[in-house]
Order: sequence, then structure tokens, then C-alpha cells
Amino acid sequence: MLEKKQKDKIIATNATHKGDTGSPEVQIAILTAEIEDLAKHLKKHDKDHSSRRGLLGKVAQRKKIQMYLKKEDQERYQKLMKKLGLKVA
Repeated sequence: MLEKKQKDKIIATNATHKGDTGSPEVQIAILTAEIEDLAKHLKKHDKDHSSRRGLLGKVAQRKKIQMYLKKEDQERYQKLMKKLGLKVA
């Protein structure tokens, strides 16, 4: 689970305008941080199946938002994937 300070920092670095918390860029960045956090947790606790299920749900949700952004604006999609270090699908 991300702390408020971490989440605010992610929002500030990925916001498209002031007060932006819901743009695809912000949503993808937050989900990416949560996925990384859960992946670290699962390396230590490999039998935590409920967390694994949550991780898979977050990955699927991020993928849906990525496909939406790719469909709507290819340039913003490319820029975000490069910034976050994710593979371009």
C-alpha cells in the first residue's frame, strides 16, 4: 500500500495539469508503483495468494488503461511508457 506522500509525489510528477488526479498518466503511474510494491512483498511471502490475486487485478487494470491511452493518444502513451520504464505493447 502506498503512503500518501508517495502517492502525492507520483501525482505531482505525472499530472497533466494542476489538480489532476484522474488522467490515464496518473492512474498508470500509481498502479505501476503499487504493482512494484506488491511484487516486493510477494518475493518475501510467496504463499500469500490473496496478495497475488490483488497483484494480478492491478496488472489487468493497468493494461486496460494503457490500451485506452494508446488508442486515444499514441504520443502521450509512448512518452509515459518511456518515463515509467515499461514495455510498449
